[in-house]
Amino acid sequence: MTRQNAFQSLFQKKTLCALIGSATLAMTAPAMAEDVTLRMAYDADPVTLDIHEQLSGGTLQLSHMVYDPLIRWNKDLGFDGRLAKSWERVDDNTMRFHLREGVKFHSGNDFTAKDVVWTVERLKKSADFKAIFAPFSEVKAVDDYTVELVTDKPFPLVLNAATYIFPMDSEFYSGDTDDGQAKDEIAKASNTFASRNVSGTGPYVVTDRQQGVRITFDRFEDYWDTESPGNVDEIVLTPIKENATRVAALLSGDMDFIAPVPPTDLERIRKQDGVHLVEMGGTRIITFQMNQERVEAFKDKRVRQAVNYAINQEGIAQKLMKGFATPAAQMSPDGYQGHNPELKPRYDVAKAKELMKEAGYEDGFKITMTAPNNRYVNDAKIAQAVASMLAKIGIQVDLKTLPKAQYWPEFDARSADMMMIGWHSDTEDSANFFEFLTYCPDADSGVGQYNSGNYCNPDVDKMVNDANLETDTEKRAKMLQAAEKAVYDDAGFVPLHWQNLAWGARDGIEIEPVLNVMNFPYLGDLVIEQD
Repeated sequence: MTRQNAFQSLFQKKTLCALIGSATLAMTAPAMAEDVTLRMAYDADPVTLDIHEQLSGGTLQLSHMVYDPLIRWNKDLGFDGRLAKSWERVDDNTMRFHLREGVKFHSGNDFTAKDVVWTVERLKKSADFKAIFAPFSEVKAVDDYTVELVTDKPFPLVLNAATYIFPMDSEFYSGDTDDGQAKDEIAKASNTFASRNVSGTGPYVVTDRQQGVRITFDRFEDYWDTESPGNVDEIVLTPIKENATRVAALLSGDMDFIAPVPPTDLERIRKQDGVHLVEMGGTRIITFQMNQERVEAFKDKRVRQAVNYAINQEGIAQKLMKGFATPAAQMSPDGYQGHNPELKPRYDVAKAKELMKEAGYEDGFKITMTAPNNRYVNDAKIAQAVASMLAKIGIQVDLKTLPKAQYWPEFDARSADMMMIGWHSDTEDSANFFEFLTYCPDADSGVGQYNSGNYCNPDVDKMVNDANLETDTEKRAKMLQAAEKAVYDDAGFVPLHWQNLAWGARDGIEIEPVLNVMNFPYLGDLVIEQD
């Protein structure tokens, strides 16, 4: 029996015992309060239970439900302690974290410093996460409840990275399965032990999972955070890809909480009695990347610039997104250190045609394009609009859109000439955009992991590398802004817009306190009003 099935069996036994007990006491005691259940619909469910398999919004949403990080972001983009109760800098290259005692994993194992060390070492092996943790030369346990993160050089983003350390149960994930598979193996889109089984310290235990149908979470009885206001005993997550169906489920009362809310239905929810809407400006950049290894023309900067001039970001934001997006000309949103206010969208079809002619492609060429159809707001419609815009300068597009679960393997394989990718900075810092989206791809270090265009500019990489050693905030900002300008001039990719965020819930579901611009709600703290 797998650990997941064991949890499910235990959950069923507890439920049966509860039913028997309540029948016995019914004549002699007042009725007990019913369990509080949240029925939740996202546009997709997590593709895996292994939180190191894929760096994505869905993975991080799952991480905050079944695990706890060392520290986490608050609404002011500061840091709150979680499994680390405090921390201090020992020297320029060392940050020390003091861990909470008495914390249990879902398996019943005790949480200690060895689990943090084991987790960081595993993160450094993950294709998706290794770039974030590359600056750390060592992680060491000083004692059972003290850990140090060490870098070779001064690094300004140690705490930012620590928000992505969700300590795993090292004992649970060590050793081999009955068929000889290593329990700590990380493999994309593969049936690994970690992709099917989970033991975290978080507020919820996975009790049932049917991929693409439903996933059920039960409140962890031994959860360490007894001061959390959260009162939800069970969460049932149902993936509903279609926007209209998801909104209808909220309005009909079949769902209590949904995300995302599409721009076309914002006003509908605002006007409906019994439900409410929470909106936030977003920091996720939506882009297209041009694969220079698949398409010879994309190696020419003039062609890449032509593609950028051909696309009307303002039109997409206003017509398709209904104003629920901010047109972009760079990766860094306003408020990030690297945001360069001089960079503006450059829609000009005549200029685009001129550049195509100058590059020798006046008659255009054909490309393939792939995009998801349930990952970003209006992603399929955006891809269709971009394809139509490119046709005006002679670039004929063979477009294919796929559900999220099928899209990511295609993206990892770089299977199309242009591919859509959205990115929210994992560290809430501009450098993260570059490290994953524009760095020269390098499988060993993990940089450029989501650079499906194989764009490579070593000068830009050096600018960002230098910025990552600069602890002076003003100097670092100028360095990152210069990097944004260099990629803009080079037309390294196609920025579209920063996607806004919206969630819908029935009245009585207090979602606003647990929401954030990172779009991973802290559902362990969610409160549902009782009648």
